[in-house]
Amino acid sequence: QVQLVESGGGLVQAGGSLRLSCAAFGRTLSSYGMGWFRQASGKERQFVARVSWSGGSTYYVDSVKGRFTISRDNGKNTLYLQMNNLKPDDTAVYYCAGSRDPGLGGRFDYWGQGTQVTVSS
Repeated sequence: QVQLVESGGGLVQAGGSLRLSCAAFGRTLSSYGMGWFRQASGKERQFVARVSWSGGSTYYVDSVKGRFTISRDNGKNTLYLQMNNLKPDDTAVYYCAGSRDPGLGGRFDYWGQGTQVTVSS
């Protein structure tokens, strides 16, 4: 069983930056595709970005392209989301997720508990 633990959320002003981390425990992540999702209050969970097992392939939702970067360090068993030029609409609980599919497809099988990101205007 894989346990995912997010960190790095917080309160930031619009235009600022945050870096989220997701540490994995119980199993190495190197063979898993990984992703980030977010859920704003009163809204459905939304896909944000995903990365292949090697980090060589990535995919983003249009609203974060050019501002967010997903990356991974398999040696540290950790996934990252660098968020720049944050906007109030980015306010949400951010979740990391793991997929048995090592590429950019497939469903996500493992989920973290989430970390709150709040962007003030």
